[in-house]
Amino acid sequence: MFENEETMVCSFVEYLAQISNLWGKVRVGTEFFYQRGRTDLVAVSDEGNVIAFEAKLNKWKIALHQAYRNRCFADLSYVILPEKQALIASRYEGEFIKRGVGLCYISGNNKVSIIYDAELSVPLQPWLRDRALLYVCEGVN
Repeated sequence: MFENEETMVCSFVEYLAQISNLWGKVRVGTEFFYQRGRTDLVAVSDEGNVIAFEAKLNKWKIALHQAYRNRCFADLSYVILPEKQALIASRYEGEFIKRGVGLCYISGNNKVSIIYDAELSVPLQPWLRDRALLYVCEGVN
């Protein structure tokens, strides 16, 4: 369905550019680097929530670990997979719920569906959340 992770992320960014997406109007930054890693996408909603997205073509366990780690700065954190892999990962609902991480998928026609909502939480490192906000809103990393 997707050639590589980059094309899937580009499709997801196009989806987020639509005002009628599942998270409402958002600003988006890609490849947010911080001490523990690199987040594929960070979005900031009109409500001011920082939303992290980890995208993988098939390694959902790695994406789940990364998305959980992103909760140190994000108010909401999601794993993005192609539909087939997301349905496989959805069998492990408890792993997503235990970590407060959401699961969504993108299909070939740029349709995005949420399987599990992410848990809204206060990030453990508010200073890093502020840095993510600056990165998305002003391009400062």
